[in-house]
Amino acid sequence: MILMLSVHPSRFGSLRAAEALRVEPWVPMTPYVDTFGNACGRITAQPGKLRLCNDATVYDDGQPDRAGWDARQHLIDELPNEVLQFLLPSRYCEVDLLKDTAWQLFSGAAPGWGRAQAVCDWVHANVTFGYPFARNTRTAAEVYKERQGVCRDFMHLAITFCRALNIPARYATGYLGDIGVPGVPSPMDFSAWFEVYLGGQWWTMDARHNKPRIGRVLMARGRDAVDVALTTAFGVATLEKFTVWTDQVG
Repeated sequence: MILMLSVHPSRFGSLRAAEALRVEPWVPMTPYVDTFGNACGRITAQPGKLRLCNDATVYDDGQPDRAGWDARQHLIDELPNEVLQFLLPSRYCEVDLLKDTAWQLFSGAAPGWGRAQAVCDWVHANVTFGYPFARNTRTAAEVYKERQGVCRDFMHLAITFCRALNIPARYATGYLGDIGVPGVPSPMDFSAWFEVYLGGQWWTMDARHNKPRIGRVLMARGRDAVDVALTTAFGVATLEKFTVWTDQVG
């Protein structure tokens, strides 16, 4: 199995103590960093039940997501080589299928932050969120057709539209508790968001909540949800329970 259960290396400096990642029953775990810069571990799980747990205290500055209202959109030939992959189609983001749709919907929006925000606004307004709508095979094109899904579906559609508009976009996942906003009854504080490359840097955007949030703790980034799965099993594995919580302390 590949495990992606740690906070992202960019957040290691904000840990107030080492993470307490446990595998029960214990087996050796080999850590490594994948091609997207995510902290991973690989194990050989034994037959039977397996329990994976992690716990950490992370410092956050308490500031909401920054907005880049003046961030400009780059011409393709200006983009760094490593950013180009985030313009291409991927497993859940069929840029080729939604390219014409994206330009029909957003060609009137100002290039740069204005166009990326227009994408967020549209997806937030036109896709209905609900845990009963979860389906792990749903792609961006299917989200556009069905107009429903969970957070990952919102992000896949927004990412696809942005890429179709020549705005590099990548998928991100991590912890997001109800800090600074009214609490809502939901199963867990695990969420997806996405990032766009504008003005020479990456910016956080969130098509589901569509408002700046406090206390995001990044775990992983990639092209889409395939690259950031919490666990990947090479063999038969059935998930029986999954719980995530984020509480503000101190």
